[in-house]
Amino acid sequence: MQALHKLLLCHLLACLGPNALGSEIIHGQIAPQNQMLYMASLQTRDEHVCGGSLISDNFVLTAAHCADYPLVRVVLGTHNLRHSGTVRTIVQRCKHPNYRHHRTGSDIMLLKLSQSVPVGRTIRRIPLPPPNMNLQSNQMCHVAGWGWTEDSHQRIVPDLRVVGVSVVDQNVCRRQWSKTRLNLPAHVICAGGYKTLEGACKGDSGGPLVCNGVAAGVVSFGDPNCRDPDLPNVYTDVSKFLPWINQIVSRNGC
Repeated sequence: MQALHKLLLCHLLACLGPNALGSEIIHGQIAPQNQMLYMASLQTRDEHVCGGSLISDNFVLTAAHCADYPLVRVVLGTHNLRHSGTVRTIVQRCKHPNYRHHRTGSDIMLLKLSQSVPVGRTIRRIPLPPPNMNLQSNQMCHVAGWGWTEDSHQRIVPDLRVVGVSVVDQNVCRRQWSKTRLNLPAHVICAGGYKTLEGACKGDSGGPLVCNGVAAGVVSFGDPNCRDPDLPNVYTDVSKFLPWINQIVSRNGC
């Protein structure tokens, strides 16, 4: 079964082509060097702490709760964090005004970079979703990041990893999370985690859930130990925040 999953994932990435917008990273695979070129590593002075995605020449989309870390810089254009990439400092953190906590919703943030980022062989932008995006249950999406893996002993890994995750029905997601006394926030997508151990984990927060080639979601939260097959992973639904995103990008800041 594991071999079959690897074969299907490789086939999907091959079909998407060299500029595919796939994406992460429990039970995932190392991402091909010519894929997911929009991925950004959000870092403190010492280490990677969150993921993100480049949506314009000087804005990175991520999760608002990543601002809990003392973010200093964004690294783009490399899949291996041991190798040099394009580095930009962060000059503005634009958290959604309704954000209070990642488990209450509006967990989305834009980071304004110190300089524009050149698009080229190693860097691409990811498109935003349409306002009427309607994902179907069991639809396959992808998520990527440098976060914890099953065999990393709860450590950030240097290589970008990717895994396919299925969209989980909202009613199922709400019911499963209610067992933990959590009311599922509005404007979220559930994918991965449920009936599987594949999905995002710590260090993957803020990275994109990529469906139909667009940044459909932003990694928000899941089971704290990334090991509970009853709890779906929860992503902020980017399509519900397009007016806010477009306003900040057009004004060039918050």
